[in-house]
Amino acid sequence: MRTLFLFIALAVLFVESAVVFPQYALAADPVLKAGDIDPKNGKRIKYWVAPMDPTYIRNEPGKSPMGMDLVPEYEEEGDEKEPSSTIRIDPVTMQNMGVRFGRVEKKELTRKIRTLGTITYDESLIYTVNTKFNGWIEKLFVKFEGESVKAGQPLFNIYSPELVSAQEEYLLALRQYKRLSASNIPGVADNARRLLDASRTRLQFWDFTNAQINALSRNMQVRKDVTVYSPATGVVIKKDAFDGHYVKEGEHQYEIADLSKVWVDVEIYEYELPFVSEGMPAEMELTYLPDQRFKGKVLFIYPFLSAKTRTARLRLEFENPNMLLKPNMYATVYLNSEVKGQSLVIPQEAVIHSGERTLVFLYRGKGKFEPRQVRLGVEGAKETVQVLEGLKEGDQIVLSAQFLLDSESRLREAIQKMLEVRNAPPKADTSDLNMDDLQMNDLNMDDLNMSDQKKQ
Repeated sequence: MRTLFLFIALAVLFVESAVVFPQYALAADPVLKAGDIDPKNGKRIKYWVAPMDPTYIRNEPGKSPMGMDLVPEYEEEGDEKEPSSTIRIDPVTMQNMGVRFGRVEKKELTRKIRTLGTITYDESLIYTVNTKFNGWIEKLFVKFEGESVKAGQPLFNIYSPELVSAQEEYLLALRQYKRLSASNIPGVADNARRLLDASRTRLQFWDFTNAQINALSRNMQVRKDVTVYSPATGVVIKKDAFDGHYVKEGEHQYEIADLSKVWVDVEIYEYELPFVSEGMPAEMELTYLPDQRFKGKVLFIYPFLSAKTRTARLRLEFENPNMLLKPNMYATVYLNSEVKGQSLVIPQEAVIHSGERTLVFLYRGKGKFEPRQVRLGVEGAKETVQVLEGLKEGDQIVLSAQFLLDSESRLREAIQKMLEVRNAPPKADTSDLNMDDLQMNDLNMDDLNMSDQKKQ
């Protein structure tokens, strides 16, 4: 018992002496600072940070403004060789964030363009009927719009005093030529023939056909009215002619459209122009014929945009042998095209548009993510986009949760810049610089002799 009491007394004495004389107490755990190696895990400490405020950074442990203990941030192997914006995330956090990955592929970039169009007339197949003389319509054969006509079909008979005079001149020249063609006087037969040719040419200039002139030559009788014929096969789309109507020279009496081919006017967005070229195939659907698809081609790309809609206009051409395509119909148009050559393609969901920069997060393995600035090209089908610079084929990229990664990356980059500023050596102190040390007493202005200088 006496031994036990003695041991207890010595222990109490030791504790009291440690309180009264702390220099004799056992040494506590050393305080670790930034740059020290933590003996628990063997990693070097970068800095101490507040758990709830990542911008509150210190070089040694302590308390945050919220009263929480600062936690150490450790250096990872290879950090000094990587950009400051590179971040590391453990697998559990990656799974909780729902990170998905994809690959940069090299393939043909295609795009399907669907737009609405309006069927219209082929302007190269529209014909107008007018006269080169004044007159009165005596009889009308084609009496309403929409009527189908054939080339050479009579349209109307017209009386014109000028045509009557031209016919009389021609018959007079013809009789004179018949009478003088056998003359032995030099030049008489030639003059009669030239006069006949001039009269015939005048009738031709007034759209007399050869058959009408030959009939006039056989009958030798002037016709009061002359028949005007259709110049083409088609449909009358405009009619201004009426029975007894007075016609002035140059006025259009009929417009005839050949509907064997039609045009379709469509508009596409500006960013879709790289996928369109003249001659490329096109398909079209009509609401009243949903089971049929008509095939055509891009005939022309207008060289300007619409000022109001900022869209580009295309002209398509379709064959119309059965007259199923009617002008002013609405149609749904499909254009399937591709960019020439192989292109690097990524999903659009992988792209972050951040002001002037366009970023894609690259997965480097072992939980490391690096933001990579890229330059994009045209947008393709299935929500894909062309990559011109910044990535290579086979790179693994992030498809989801990249906005969280971007926030963490920006924070890491900002912290690194703060540490660089804090650890930078102090600037040279110029407060002790005495201006009196700059002695200018020995400077003699006489030494600056400019007497020899002349003004040029």
